[in-house]
Amino acid sequence: MRSKNFWVLLLLLLTGIVLGAFIGNLAEEATGMTWLNFGQSFGLESPLVIDLGILVLTFGLSIKITMASIIGVAIALLIYRFL
Repeated sequence: MRSKNFWVLLLLLLTGIVLGAFIGNLAEEATGMTWLNFGQSFGLESPLVIDLGILVLTFGLSIKITMASIIGVAIALLIYRFL
């Protein structure tokens, strides 16, 4: 029995998320396919800025989950299962 690698799963999930977001952005302008770009964004509205005089640190995180990225993750999980 072959053991599955965590890094392969992580790479497949990230690929599914990125390709899903890309396809969702392309489908935004297509008639009848706008539902693929439907989703929710959450995170920091404006970045947190810490000014230390000689060093300025900026922290920010924003995540947008769309229907296309969820489909991409599901396909990635199916591919991982059959590897």
